[in-house]
Amino acid sequence: MVREDVQDLRTRTKNFALRIFRLYVSLPKTTQAQILGKQVLRSGTSVGAHYREACRARSDADFINKMEGGLQELETAYWLELLVESGIVAEKRLKPLMQETDELISIFVTIVNKMKGKQA
Repeated sequence: MVREDVQDLRTRTKNFALRIFRLYVSLPKTTQAQILGKQVLRSGTSVGAHYREACRARSDADFINKMEGGLQELETAYWLELLVESGIVAEKRLKPLMQETDELISIFVTIVNKMKGKQA
């Protein structure tokens, strides 16, 4: 991966975290919304942290492990779906964030698979 790609994904994951944070702040203060919101906040803001850790990995295996950790945090997709399907947030409002989540999942999967292929 070239340096520009690394910086782009750093920026993209940080922007994703900021969008997640803004979503959380805007949620209704009901118990249900806050429970789901905290899950979204925790997972969505961890993706970029895992990616930055991966960039400092000491080996390919360490890099893969940290990227897979970030991929696990992209369970954010599940929590976003619950916000929509529970009627707390309109799907139209979350559609761009859900699309970004799907794109980040695809990017992380591609990176991990390429690195695993490199090891084989």
